[in-house]
Amino acid sequence: MTAPVGDALVHPGLTSAEVAERIARGEVNDVPVRSSRSTTEIVRSNVLTRFNAIIGVLFAVIIVVGPPQDALFGFIIVANTGIGIIQELRAKRTLDNLAVVGEAHPRVRRDGRVQELTNAQIVLGDLVELGSGDRITVDGQVSEADALEIDESLLTGEADPVLKHPGDPVLSGSFVVAGSGAFSTTRVGREAYAAQLAEEASRFTLVASELRSGIDTILRYVTWLLIPTAVGLILSQLYVNQQNVPEAVRRMVAGIVPMVPEGLVLLTSMAFAIGVIRLGRRQCLVQELPAIEGLARVDTVCLDKTGTLTEGGMDVAELRVLKGPAALNELAPTIGDRSDRGDAGETGASDRGAEGRLPEQHGPAEPGLAESVLGVLGSADARPNASLQAIIDTYPPVPGWRLLQSAPFSSARKWSGARLREPDGGEATWLLGAPDVLLPAGHPSLTEVDELGALGLRVLLLGRTTTPLDAADPAQGLVPLALVVLRQRLRPEAAQTLAYFQQQNVSAKVISGDNAVSVGAVADSLGLPGADDPVDARTLPTDPELLADAVERHSVFGRVTPQQKRDLVGALQSRGHHVAMTGDGVNDVLALKDADIGVAMGAGSEATRAVAQIVLLDNSFATLPLVVAEGRRVIGNIERVANLFLVKTVYSVLLALAVIIARVPYPFLPRHSTVLSALTIGIPGFFLALAPNNERARTGFVRRVLRFAVPAGTIAGAASFTAYLLARADHATGQVADTSTTTLTLFLVALWVLAIIARPYTWWRVVLVLAMGLCFALVLVVPWLQTFFQLDLAGWRDPWTGVAVAAAAGLLLELVWRVLRRTGEAGQNGPTRPTRPNR
Repeated sequence: MTAPVGDALVHPGLTSAEVAERIARGEVNDVPVRSSRSTTEIVRSNVLTRFNAIIGVLFAVIIVVGPPQDALFGFIIVANTGIGIIQELRAKRTLDNLAVVGEAHPRVRRDGRVQELTNAQIVLGDLVELGSGDRITVDGQVSEADALEIDESLLTGEADPVLKHPGDPVLSGSFVVAGSGAFSTTRVGREAYAAQLAEEASRFTLVASELRSGIDTILRYVTWLLIPTAVGLILSQLYVNQQNVPEAVRRMVAGIVPMVPEGLVLLTSMAFAIGVIRLGRRQCLVQELPAIEGLARVDTVCLDKTGTLTEGGMDVAELRVLKGPAALNELAPTIGDRSDRGDAGETGASDRGAEGRLPEQHGPAEPGLAESVLGVLGSADARPNASLQAIIDTYPPVPGWRLLQSAPFSSARKWSGARLREPDGGEATWLLGAPDVLLPAGHPSLTEVDELGALGLRVLLLGRTTTPLDAADPAQGLVPLALVVLRQRLRPEAAQTLAYFQQQNVSAKVISGDNAVSVGAVADSLGLPGADDPVDARTLPTDPELLADAVERHSVFGRVTPQQKRDLVGALQSRGHHVAMTGDGVNDVLALKDADIGVAMGAGSEATRAVAQIVLLDNSFATLPLVVAEGRRVIGNIERVANLFLVKTVYSVLLALAVIIARVPYPFLPRHSTVLSALTIGIPGFFLALAPNNERARTGFVRRVLRFAVPAGTIAGAASFTAYLLARADHATGQVADTSTTTLTLFLVALWVLAIIARPYTWWRVVLVLAMGLCFALVLVVPWLQTFFQLDLAGWRDPWTGVAVAAAAGLLLELVWRVLRRTGEAGQNGPTRPTRPNR
């Protein structure tokens, strides 16, 4: 746990000439930092798809048989694919720029000086300094160690930190939990132990999400339906139109093209990419794309108090010196002359006896003993945390004290300490940490600690003992000397952010290593429900079921160890909760890794930023509601748009089957399918995919989409084919009139589906639906558009018959929507229970 100070030699590191030699030999850490897919991967994923291949072949066929207006669907696919590539490239640029801002800069010694370098600038043999919270990015061997504790759980699964000594190996992917030191790099670049894992984990990826797997499942079903249906349609159209093969080919293509939900994958990728761009503008780095989906499903947010609800910095509010028994009273004249900080709040005594005897202090009375010790302890830690930094800022080191041994602060221990040689020549161990950990239960000083904690103040105990620092229990025989009272700086936006989560039915749990009473007071001042009943984590049960019960009943937990944070997250997940964890310290790493979504502060430790899926580079807690809202917008709208595309696929397949069975010409040409898809799916789908949306995502994406798309598509297909057969029964009209009537009927039914999907209505959604209807009306009445799309509504009987059939189909659609809304199984944010409109 501890290491002698000054035993290790101070290494100056490589010289500039040695660095140049290694660079020339290629011994550099050349693993690329990839926050996004490469340009080649983006283009390939958008262009080389199975559906693009199908559409491309059909496009080539139409180009051969003509006319060109029947090939419009091919140009739309090209345009959509281009838009998708552009949006993903924009997202890539945003991510790459943010990744540079958030990239860790290891401290490397060269030419006897410490320099901050990027990971790519590290060479073989470099001497890299380590401190608490640092992530190890290359393999090496420890050269210097001062109580250096390394957590290798992300590599080995071993939860306990490993104490490292000079000569011990360190592996990339591990991180420092306590102490400091330095190591020489032995393997860099792709030879490093975790290089492949690190590269893979940092990629901008579309995998491992319910949404993507659900869409893949849907597309697999569509492919199975498409192949036999398309073959049957080809044979039937060649049979029906034996005298006009080009016409048969056009109608065959018109039947196959709408079966392909080509825009679904495109709009999904676009929605994710635009979400990344929007979050990037808020200085939010998305390190894994599925994190956007995960945010939409979050129903519980676990918050670390320090750095999340409070700012990282603190201020010393007061130093309360405690009187001890006779051993301490010998120093009363000296302590009585201390600075004004210790005048107030002197309290009862410790009964530890002579074992905790304090040495008599000689020399001037100023500064006081407590202030002197605090100054020495502050100078003993090369990487102080926020509490110790506040002490360093207040109490400078004083001469006459010698540091012999040190133990940096550890979240698991809840204290830091040092073995000091005091001015009178005696030696003693001094500890600074949590009073309720260092003192036995029922100690009189703990009453005062609880009173201060109830005011939202953080309290540390300074105590002295003769027990060696490296003993099993260094606090044995501890004599308390003083309470260090720290004032925490609340984030101004914290209360508003907690209120947002409450409004959105997202439970907030504060999980902190601080005193439970203090944490509860801070949370209560911010209006967190349940903050008036904080729980000391040391009293929590170890049984998983009992632990899950406790964490669901309470909102504030104090004195939580890093492993307990992990257990609390797991307990919530065991009850079906989708958990987001926020944190900035090394003690949050395990919980961040296990949470469904890990959110790290940009100013937090390298280790937290490495394991988190989302990094708030501006360190603003207020960004979190915006992140959650963006996730909900993306996922809710993708589900909404998926309904549109799959309704089209279902009615297209049914129409093709009906045509095959009835052995009649397919009712549409490709140009008709193009105008129908554009006005009822493509254009409105684009706007709906980008609309605001605040409803929390739910599981069961495929089930909900199919439960609406299948009956709605069946109704649309049946209505259009009925209108087609009725129009064909009127022998006074020709094929163009029959096609026009069927197109009108299907458009009206599809527009009704769009009107259902667009609910709840806002002004712009109403305008969107009406605009699509107006555009189709223009196609029907403008002469050159009539000619271009080959639409001509002859007479009045067939058109009004089509309108009547469409109206009947609309009533059936309303019935389906109401049934599904009542059961809660309709497509989210479309045909489901009403929600507050998003303006």
